[in-house]
Amino acid sequence: MGALVAVLLLLAGGAWYAWRLLPNDEALAADIGERFQKATGIELRVGEASWSLRPTPVVVLENLATEQDKPITVRRVVLRPRLDALWRRSIAIEAVEVEGVVLHWASVRAFRGRWQGGEVSGMLAGAWTTADIPVERVRLRDITWINRRELALAYDADVRFDAGWRPREAEAWRPGVSPEARLRLTREGEADRWDVQIAAGGGTWNGQAALETSDKGRMRLSAQLDPHNVDVGDLVRAFGRNQAVEGRIEGRTDVRSEGDNVGELIRHFNTRTRFTIRPATLKGFDLSKVVGAPGSAKGGQTALDELTGTLETQNTGDGIQLRYAGLQARSGVLSASGSATVLNRRLNGDVAIDLVDGVVGLPLKLAGTLDDPQVSLTGGALAGAAVGTAVLPGVGTAIGARVGQQVEKMFGSEEEKKKKQQQPAAPRKAPAAPLLP
Repeated sequence: MGALVAVLLLLAGGAWYAWRLLPNDEALAADIGERFQKATGIELRVGEASWSLRPTPVVVLENLATEQDKPITVRRVVLRPRLDALWRRSIAIEAVEVEGVVLHWASVRAFRGRWQGGEVSGMLAGAWTTADIPVERVRLRDITWINRRELALAYDADVRFDAGWRPREAEAWRPGVSPEARLRLTREGEADRWDVQIAAGGGTWNGQAALETSDKGRMRLSAQLDPHNVDVGDLVRAFGRNQAVEGRIEGRTDVRSEGDNVGELIRHFNTRTRFTIRPATLKGFDLSKVVGAPGSAKGGQTALDELTGTLETQNTGDGIQLRYAGLQARSGVLSASGSATVLNRRLNGDVAIDLVDGVVGLPLKLAGTLDDPQVSLTGGALAGAAVGTAVLPGVGTAIGARVGQQVEKMFGSEEEKKKKQQQPAAPRKAPAAPLLP
């Protein structure tokens, strides 16, 4: 969203400057493309551009596309300047309306570091100034974001701004999704605080958000949100994904981010959620079968009385990383604890299944993907389990597996040893030349 706003601002500034000088529509389109390339280093084709003063001032741009392998495309942009501001030689746009945008993550990422703030200043050469609120309202419709997995999701949004680009009211939603997935922000007076209302998964995720700005301009965003009765499955399906856990979540979410601009705030965005799902269903494998034979548990599901833990999310260069810590699951006489990391839906983690709660734990390794999770014993744990079975069938199997796991952690697994053996030896240093007398 931050990249889209930056592009819109440049288009608005270029259109405004060109519009006041160039009455010819073709010249207007060419001038906007030229100024966009000068500011970003990326070419922009403007299919059509037109303007008029009556009955109200309006600039219309159609069929825009960047010159990239996977171009950013825009079907239509409408700018509605304020006529009274024109007479004062001031930039004040009542509304920006955008329809039919396709944003591919790699193409948007190419704009990082290319924005030249001085370009807008150059557009305002002469006696032209910028109003306290340069753009009052932004209306976005049919905005499609394509992520790293080539999953395309459409969004709509409406924003009304105060001075300093502070949202007075903002609303964003996934159109056509049921139950609805919608975010609403409402500013509290003139302070940099907002009431947050989120409808998701048939429940709510409401709270407060605040923005602090230092004297040097660095921004710090924080928020505290409380998920209530949110169906996890419905929530993730609203964004085109499948979840390994089904159930309704309760808890607390803390949001943190810092940056010198909106783009950095988005890139450094991270959350921490302490959650409880009661009851819950674990999809992909059956914990009751894991104790006897880990391989046989694949493809089943486990009904849990309760699942608790902490989920941390962090934006990375390769996508959003999910870290689950302090996981505790309870299902009848069985319970489980563990931790896991998910990046691009690939799963990596460790779980201990308790045969008798708090007495014996069977250590397991999680791998695969969220769509196809894999559960197995590690090499050391498997060897220990075999010894435990020979000495004392049943409970001895689990005890042996746990001992095997601990030995493996102390001395390293066979896989780690093989990796070290495969690493090329460090080159020997040549002997130092003798010092001359």
